[in-house]
Amino acid sequence: MKREEKNQQTRRRIMDSALNEFSRKGYGASSINNICAAQGISKGIIYHYFETKDALFLACIEECFRLLTDEINVKMQKTQENLEQGLEEYFAVRMSFFREHPVYQRIFCEGIITPPAHLRAEIQTIKQEFDNLNITIIKRLLKPVPLRSAITQDEVIEMFREFQDFINARYQMNDIDRLEFEMRERYCQKALNILLYGVIERSDH
Repeated sequence: MKREEKNQQTRRRIMDSALNEFSRKGYGASSINNICAAQGISKGIIYHYFETKDALFLACIEECFRLLTDEINVKMQKTQENLEQGLEEYFAVRMSFFREHPVYQRIFCEGIITPPAHLRAEIQTIKQEFDNLNITIIKRLLKPVPLRSAITQDEVIEMFREFQDFINARYQMNDIDRLEFEMRERYCQKALNILLYGVIERSDH
């Protein structure tokens, strides 16, 4: 086996063990000792690939957001003619990703909702591509829709960000299971729907 291939396999073993640890316990309660024990890897080997626990956690955050962003990019290629259907599809893709890859769910939540304070800036940089993709998708969904003359796309996007901040504050908890996670996703979808359509039933006549 070539050295490069062996290095990749070792790094993957460390990442898999770290993902399981961070997924079960979150950043704060996780330890390098547990990550070592789960895969029978020495601390020396881990620190050869990742200088600190922070570096390992950031690598897991990066992998989560990169894979999720790639998934959304692939599955949201076509623009839905109906805005509501487009929103439904977007959130369905997100929930499907986490059902297929549950190990990333808590890591995603920590990155979005409760990032460790000292890593906040680095996590923000890591998830920038994901944030940009969300903006691109919202703009694409809004493009065929006539907005009120006094409202711009940028204002709609900024308001949705504020909605998300409110929702994230509501779900700042140490443990969020799959059902609570999907509830949060549906709440985000509903918030965006209300933002775009309002709450008053309008007659077509």
